[in-house]
Amino acid sequence: MTYIVNDNCIKCKLTDCVDVCPVDCFYEGKNMLVIKPDECIDCGVCEPECPLDAIKADTEPGSEQWLEINKTYSDIWPNISNKKDPLADHEKFKNEKNKYEKYFKENL
Repeated sequence: MTYIVNDNCIKCKLTDCVDVCPVDCFYEGKNMLVIKPDECIDCGVCEPECPLDAIKADTEPGSEQWLEINKTYSDIWPNISNKKDPLADHEKFKNEKNKYEKYFKENL
């Protein structure tokens, strides 16, 4: 098992989770974070730190797509190991649905 970041993170990118990760397995894209599954030690300390409920175990239903996205982009995006300020307008996006289809940026 590993943890993954889902579309609740898109356009918000709160980094409370990054601050508590003991192995620095978060990677930063233009408008979201991902977890590198091969580096995650499944400790779970990041999950309760996310106020957006954007971090889930990869064993939860519907996580297959997000596991693949986390794997792919953690190989491309730079590692992040310190908390940063969230995106400026994150409050207006925090409860929005279907953010992946509307706003995902590959940052390539």
